[in-house]
Amino acid sequence: MGTVILPPWVWTLIGMIVPMVLILALAPVAMMYLTWLERKVIARIQDRVGPNRVGPYGLLQPLADGIKMLTKEDLVPAGADQLCHFLAPVLIVVPSLFLFTLLPFGPGWAAAPLKTGLLFFVAIGSLGTLAIFMAGWGSRNKFSLLGAARTAAQLIAYEVPLVLGLAVVPMITGTMDLGQIVMAQQGRWFITTPWGLTGFFLLLTAGLAEVNRTPFDLPEAESEIVAGFHTEYSGMKFALFYMAEFLSTLALAGLLSTLFLGGWRGPVLPPPLWLGLKTVALVCVMIWFRGTFPRFRMDQLMGFAWKVMLPLSLANLVGAACWALIPGVWGDGAAVGVVAVTFLVTTQLWLAPKPQLTKKWSSRILDQR
Repeated sequence: MGTVILPPWVWTLIGMIVPMVLILALAPVAMMYLTWLERKVIARIQDRVGPNRVGPYGLLQPLADGIKMLTKEDLVPAGADQLCHFLAPVLIVVPSLFLFTLLPFGPGWAAAPLKTGLLFFVAIGSLGTLAIFMAGWGSRNKFSLLGAARTAAQLIAYEVPLVLGLAVVPMITGTMDLGQIVMAQQGRWFITTPWGLTGFFLLLTAGLAEVNRTPFDLPEAESEIVAGFHTEYSGMKFALFYMAEFLSTLALAGLLSTLFLGGWRGPVLPPPLWLGLKTVALVCVMIWFRGTFPRFRMDQLMGFAWKVMLPLSLANLVGAACWALIPGVWGDGAAVGVVAVTFLVTTQLWLAPKPQLTKKWSSRILDQR
């Protein structure tokens, strides 16, 4: 029998399909135990025990929650747009899963090693907002629609500083290939540079707003609008929204690790394990934020994006240019100075007391009486 020789495009296709299948199989499992980790950490912050009934240390609690979601009744409002209501939870999960195909887990270990991987990551990550707006509009519920409108406003406000915060990395490295960006960090992680440290915090903050994590979870603020855009969802459809949020959080942590923390680089341990450890450490920081910081008001949320983060991201671009063009400590000093001055000025503008509105003539007449 002769040896069957497959054409090169078949091997390329197999090399893409196999990692994608592994990602599709492992990502939901990672999401399940990410919920367990979050509940345990927040419980410790709040002096509680957390899940401890199902399995040792509550490790089987995610499985019990999954079975509960699968067996709950799927309720759809009578006046809902059936197509939008059904498609929204599906469409919000798909982009979250695709994000993992772009991350390099080792040298050449990416399911979709695109030359424009960073740009594609940002584009795919923005699609979840469309699904959220579909959920709010299709539910025919005022609280759902208000949560969807908040999502649109929040995306427009934070997408601009997010993209500008990311722009410093390809500006310095000259590439949008995530694998090449990791290779460029040989010997020095980008977070150890002035522009890298600022870009890291810009991306972390704007990314938390993009995935609707505390303190930026205004689209589903339970104290104001019940549950926001997913008020009218139950059962497995609600679980899909929950899954998308945690998968997006995990993907955001993976992107931060890739761009600023050296990605899969590290001694002794295998490359995927290094990326996993850095990603889990950043997820723990995000969980810590949720258990610590209070939720912003809507005016504070929008003001922080336009008055602080947008000028700071522009200043970071200028600082990165100074760092690249001016050698030595003077370049570091110029980068730090530009960002520091901008941060001090913008935060003062954001925190400055708002002018008091004058009372209407009718209110003044009533006060006189």
